[in-house]
Amino acid sequence: MTGKENILTKIRDSRREKYPMSSFDELSPVQYDDRLKQFMETVRFVGGDAVLLEPGQDINQLIRSIYPDASLIASSLPYVTASLDPDTVSEASDLNGVDVGVVEGKVAVAENGCIWIPQTMKERAVLFISECLVIIIDRKDIVSNMHQAYERIENPGYGCFLSGPSKTADIAQALVMGAQAARDVTVIIR
Repeated sequence: MTGKENILTKIRDSRREKYPMSSFDELSPVQYDDRLKQFMETVRFVGGDAVLLEPGQDINQLIRSIYPDASLIASSLPYVTASLDPDTVSEASDLNGVDVGVVEGKVAVAENGCIWIPQTMKERAVLFISECLVIIIDRKDIVSNMHQAYERIENPGYGCFLSGPSKTADIAQALVMGAQAARDVTVIIR
């Protein structure tokens, strides 16, 4: 017996109680009766903001009212008035200085406030380099849990789940918002 095998045998023999592994069949994912309400509460809990787009309300006016001082808005969405289209830049660094990036999410999760954002734009850096990020999501695309979210993602390719603004608490044990990416995230629910 090698030294490694000897050590592993001693570790295995030293365990007194053995516990059976849980089965995934025993899991029951969380369900919410009011997914919209839970999603909005969770987004606020993780440091973001969630706003309902009222019927007939202009989305561009809403974005301008939330970020009145923004001078450079980047979006490739045809219904968003932007000063820069991320699809027209030659490289990601050309997005440096974007005040507000506006993107569209495909699935929102009530249990953790995250939103699946597939890469539909040429430069995905807009998700991370923008000072503030606006994510637009349809109410019908809010699900209760991650299990349901993964069932809805078709042809994943590159994409990411984002939940609120960037944050870290490893610097002097103080929570810092916007340390590595957007310092502010607003979810507009239509």
